[in-house]
Amino acid sequence: MKIHHLNCGSVRTIEATYDGPPPAPAVNHCLLVETDADGLVLIETGLGLDDVRDPGGTLGVEWVEMAQPVLDEEETAVRQIARLGYTPSDVRHIIVTHLDVDHCGGLPDFPGARVHVLAAELEAALAEGAGSRYRPAHWAHGPDWVTYRPVPGEEWFGFTAVQPEGLPPEIKLIPLGGHTDGHTGVAVRDGGRWLLHCGDAYYYHRELEALKEPHPLLDFVQTRSEVHRDLRLGTQARLRELVRDHGDEVEVFSAHDPWELARYR
Repeated sequence: MKIHHLNCGSVRTIEATYDGPPPAPAVNHCLLVETDADGLVLIETGLGLDDVRDPGGTLGVEWVEMAQPVLDEEETAVRQIARLGYTPSDVRHIIVTHLDVDHCGGLPDFPGARVHVLAAELEAALAEGAGSRYRPAHWAHGPDWVTYRPVPGEEWFGFTAVQPEGLPPEIKLIPLGGHTDGHTGVAVRDGGRWLLHCGDAYYYHRELEALKEPHPLLDFVQTRSEVHRDLRLGTQARLRELVRDHGDEVEVFSAHDPWELARYR
């Protein structure tokens, strides 16, 4: 498999909490996986064409004012995939860590894809309706949803693992609860190591260091948006242990940290 790291939606510029990296726009870190037999797999979609063209209508005025998105059509997944020589129909599968406004805005750009998500997340999104968290415009086209309810069984480095339908064992859902009702990470085998896309299980790379150091702005955002505080903090503690005990086998990154994305650029 070949893995591409994409930024599908720059938002407001943030500063690191230490000397070194310069300020950078927060990102929407997505993965495009070229599989041997199952076409393209897009992990997260970031912002889509409709979001860029009508941000108030699809993203919501409140979110736009808070996040200050750049709204560059060339940053959308569909445009970046086209530059790699593919068409939207080549994307056969999409996996979303959750359905927050900035993680699934590109769904309408790939109407033929199967969309893999935890059942609890889809249920919460459909129940809430329009709001600052979930925006029905992102699934008004009627996606081909494939939902999962995690059960004890297969494990991945001590975490529960879910095998997505129609995808190879090198791709797994790793439920990481707390941020939303059905939040999940996505593990992808990359040669001799695993990559774990943690979505919004944490926001800033220093949160996973031995001496945890949250980012003031990002911590405010994640605290305000959490649905299960104890579960979220417990998830972060387990991720910290994963990095400590298996850092030579697993690389972790979150959805919005620009300095993590820079490792792969």
